[in-house]
Amino acid sequence: MDETVAAGTTPVAVGELSYAQASAELERIVAELDEGLVDVDLLEVRFRRAIEIVEELDGRIRGARERVDALMPRLDALGARPPGEGGPGGTA
Repeated sequence: MDETVAAGTTPVAVGELSYAQASAELERIVAELDEGLVDVDLLEVRFRRAIEIVEELDGRIRGARERVDALMPRLDALGARPPGEGGPGGTA
């Protein structure tokens, strides 16, 4: 799926994009803004889209972290923690 949005079309909802697609779109928007390639009439729209993507990706990262933290006790119960995490099987 191409998440690039042509002027005047409805963008794909950020929540429907994969993490990689959303990240790539954000990179394109930032590059457009940095290079001054955004038409002044679309500047606010592109900026709002960038903020929406950042908020969505941040939420996904936080959610993933919470799920990993919730799973850690199960890993501890097995007596094996990832390297660098301390405890049995890891280093302090």
